[in-house]
Amino acid sequence: MNFRDIYRKIENFGVIKTLQDLTFRALKRIIFIKIMKGVVIHNADPNFTKCTQNYRGQFLDAARLMQFSGDSANELPEQFLRDALSHGDECYGFLHGEALAAYGWYSNRPTPIEVPELTLHFDQQYIYMYKGFTHVNHRGQRLHAVGMTRALEAYLARGYKGMVAYVEWNNFASLRSCDRMGFKEFGTIVVTKLFGRYIVHCTDGCGRLGFRLEAPGGKSARRPVDGGAPAGQSIGS
Repeated sequence: MNFRDIYRKIENFGVIKTLQDLTFRALKRIIFIKIMKGVVIHNADPNFTKCTQNYRGQFLDAARLMQFSGDSANELPEQFLRDALSHGDECYGFLHGEALAAYGWYSNRPTPIEVPELTLHFDQQYIYMYKGFTHVNHRGQRLHAVGMTRALEAYLARGYKGMVAYVEWNNFASLRSCDRMGFKEFGTIVVTKLFGRYIVHCTDGCGRLGFRLEAPGGKSARRPVDGGAPAGQSIGS
């Protein structure tokens, strides 16, 4: 992070949060640590369902997604698509002409996160949102928030109770966006890695939504587990 980035963060979030972020980034250079803020929403805010007419929002089918995977700027590698689609995950995205402007992924199954070998579990009365993306050419249009809200409306209509996700503790912009949309924080998961083994702590608030990490074979990740290969992403990615 350069001086300009630091100055901008101070302008947006204040000195204290900026110092917290810098301290956390320094700590991550010494040890592996990840702090995941769980957020949940039960109602769609109509103020976040509209965007400019230049964008078309819809659930994208497999054929269209495979077309977009050919452009690395869309961050949709073919192997990821095959895995997500084979498990029934869905993608709500925005098109600008024939270009992919933004998207988010939604799952009702335990889903790998980017911490190797760990899978996020949650109450399956909720839909889980992950891997949010907005192309650099289309940022500033609220597409991420509008897409999540429209997807939430669709899933509520299907009978789900709401939507859950997680945001990195120091991703203040995404936490602020989630708060504006109506998401509420319900708990925190802290992941560290010592001597090649993960140690995971979930706060009490995670329990009521079944929000937890597990290793392969159904082992609870509340105790140390062995590491492995990397996987998915959070809401603020």
